[in-house]
Amino acid sequence: MAKLIITRDTVVVQTVPLTKDRMTIGRRRHNDIVLADSTVSGEHAVIVTMLDDSYIEDLNSTNGTFVNGHRIGKHFLQHKNLITLAKFEMEFVSDGVRSFGVPTGPMVQGHIRILNGLNAGKQLALTKSQTTLGRVGTQVVVITRTPDAYWIAHVEGDTPPLLNGAPAGKQSKRLKTGDVVDLSGIQMVFTLV
Repeated sequence: MAKLIITRDTVVVQTVPLTKDRMTIGRRRHNDIVLADSTVSGEHAVIVTMLDDSYIEDLNSTNGTFVNGHRIGKHFLQHKNLITLAKFEMEFVSDGVRSFGVPTGPMVQGHIRILNGLNAGKQLALTKSQTTLGRVGTQVVVITRTPDAYWIAHVEGDTPPLLNGAPAGKQSKRLKTGDVVDLSGIQMVFTLV
């Protein structure tokens, strides 16, 4: 399980395991992680964890959210990333990626290529054990890489994405070259290279 090591003025004030899929950070008491300081917004940021992936999203805070010194809107977290919220620094400590065992042969590389919209033509290599795609609260899918295949599953949102024109559902489905995923109107094709 990943965790945050929270410091203020180089003193560790708390260590928080990321035990929930969605953990809010802010000054107000109802947040999962409370940072009691007037420079922190009431609802400052949120960390969302799906399987092995976590990302932080700024919630339109007054003073912003920074990862490794850069102001972010939304940022996928990696081991040892340093998050700054006002006077607090939080080190993201990942527990590592789940192992699927040692591949017995060469693994071909999966890719997703966007077919429409502003990012049409862009391609994403599926190199991680899990890749999360979509918009939180709307539609989110996870593509899982195993030693011999790629699998897709709908993990968030009321309306399932489409896989080759049919609802994908919550059950993992094996992806094949040429499969078309429709995620909130953005169409993507899966290929193996």
